[in-house]
Amino acid sequence: MKISLEAVSKRYQRYWVFKDVSTTYEAGGRYAILGQNGSGKSTLLRIIAGIQPPSKGKVFYRSGDTMLEQTNVFRHISFCAPGMELPDELTMEEFLNFHFTYKALLPGFSVKSIIEATGLSRAAYKPISEYSSGMKQRVKLAQAIFSDTPILLLDEPCTNLDEAGVLQYRDWIADYAKGRTVIVASNDVREFAFCEEQMRMSDYQ
Repeated sequence: MKISLEAVSKRYQRYWVFKDVSTTYEAGGRYAILGQNGSGKSTLLRIIAGIQPPSKGKVFYRSGDTMLEQTNVFRHISFCAPGMELPDELTMEEFLNFHFTYKALLPGFSVKSIIEATGLSRAAYKPISEYSSGMKQRVKLAQAIFSDTPILLLDEPCTNLDEAGVLQYRDWIADYAKGRTVIVASNDVREFAFCEEQMRMSDYQ
């Protein structure tokens, strides 16, 4: 799946966060959006995901020879960000079962095997409200990476992870992101070292 941005800009009130981002994300590519806090990298990633509209410009999605309507894009995209809210009243197992009624699992996986892959089997039946911030981040990454989608969008994916969690993230990318378009918004090289192309938000401000 190919994503093209045409002069995408975002403004809050009178302040332009970024202007005229024109780029193309090719199918199977690995890209990093780099910038300090407040530079607009997370906002741009949400615009690419179709979660937030641009103030100006357009985003186009193409699957083969077919242009996709933005209303249908969510079926093709997995998204993970620190600001994502998890349903605290659900257990991890309940949340993943719910999530995967809307997204297909990667071939060969089940909710049970995903829970085992996270290393959180002992906590799988506890309410997510009892999870640490690092445990919640593992759940967020799991729901994105183990969804069978061609596009994987990751905003600061190692937020709140300890060293073991960072290594797990890198292993998951190596093992389960093959052939997928991966876009990482980050200012931490551990999160985007595998990316082949980089863009800096400072070039659009």
